Amino acid sequence: MPENIDTTPLPDRLSVDPASPHHVAAVFERDVGIRFNDKERFDVEEYCISEGWVKVPAGKAIDRKGKPLMIKLKGKVEAFYR
Repeated sequence: MPENIDTTPLPDRLSVDPASPHHVAAVFERDVGIRFNDKERFDVEEYCISEGWVKVPAGKAIDRKGKPLMIKLKGKVEAFYR
């Protein structure tokens, strides 16, 4: 990976949902990885590093608007660019 690429620093809190106030489109120009409790997770919808939680879908359950129901898991959160 070249060092001269201008990268937006990862925010403390980020969401993949465009309707969320924590969605930053510039961050998603590159692939973002999440490590939760020292294991890489690929199903994270939202995270907060300072509060130590991630939100992941709760199986196939959906709400009345068709969006997946989320579960908040607490632990050590690390975000990085792949």
